Amino acid sequence: MNRWGQLAFAGAVVGLLAGLWAGLLRLGLVLPAILPTGAGQHGPLMVSGFLGTLIALERAVALGALTPMRWPYAAPMLSGLGALVILLGFSPELGRGLLVAAALALTAVCWRMARMQPEPHTQLLAVAAASWAIGNGVWLVGGSIRAASTWWVGFLVLTVAAERLELGRVLRHAASVKRLFIGAVGVFGLGLILTLFWLDGGVRLAGLGLALIGAWLLRFDLARLTIRARGLTRYVAACLLIGHAWLLLGGLLWAVLPASGGGGIYDAVVHSVLLGFIFSMIFGHAPIILPALTGRAVSLYTPALYAPLAVLHLALAVRLVGDLLPDLVLRQWGGTFNVIAVLLFAGLAASRFVRAR
Repeated sequence: MNRWGQLAFAGAVVGLLAGLWAGLLRLGLVLPAILPTGAGQHGPLMVSGFLGTLIALERAVALGALTPMRWPYAAPMLSGLGALVILLGFSPELGRGLLVAAALALTAVCWRMARMQPEPHTQLLAVAAASWAIGNGVWLVGGSIRAASTWWVGFLVLTVAAERLELGRVLRHAASVKRLFIGAVGVFGLGLILTLFWLDGGVRLAGLGLALIGAWLLRFDLARLTIRARGLTRYVAACLLIGHAWLLLGGLLWAVLPASGGGGIYDAVVHSVLLGFIFSMIFGHAPIILPALTGRAVSLYTPALYAPLAVLHLALAVRLVGDLLPDLVLRQWGGTFNVIAVLLFAGLAASRFVRAR
């Protein structure tokens, strides 16, 4: 990872910490106002400032291993800069515009990779990046974060699904199994498009697609076999299988609960997928991806990583109970321990790097 990559990675870390703080404010906790922006920027900081920057950086490093070009690093740099503008409370239009530019740059990177390696998973990665661009565009033109967030979820879920599809090639799935996957992704995609015209109906259809993708992953993902292994391989499989189950449950919540529901309902439908599925994927893939990004052969795995994984999912279950009752105290406790789980995982990973040094 070159100097630009290091700057982008630092921006992703800032986006994570700022997003977590804004998330605690969003839960209604009374905390010092150390951020120029308030709780309303929690979603953009987490999705674009942290996850978008990190995913764009991973793609830039991957493409850089194939070609000597540096322009792919524009995507994570623009994303990190856009998140910083939003964080510091500068022009909202400028910050959102930079995030749109970042997503378009990532789409170009993924499209280039799809042309170099025309496979279903690389093509799906390009579709995922385009979903991020559309979500940022909806937010730029004045659409609500709720409307934009459906496309942001599409960006993240399709990115993970594409990566699992790639790794699943070793199983040599039958054509009928692949068609089931394509059908599930198609239902989800149709739901996303429908949200541009009919939010409630589109979210319900997209939820059905999420549930179908989750069910497919539970049944056909490689993790069903690797869970029998030991050490890092088993830990990764555990993260994946738990995450797939949350994706199935989250999709059902999307399909059943109204998209216009406020407070706890919105919190439940969003975080069942973003925390239950996406962050479980992060916990599982980080011990593999971070050494690759940094270029350092460091083993980040330790059995202690099961602790933040358990805290993350138990706290999320408590949070969803508080969302659906509704019970604000349970939601706040669950959300607080979700943040603790993420920080605990980050601390364990950082300590492994320090010890290796």
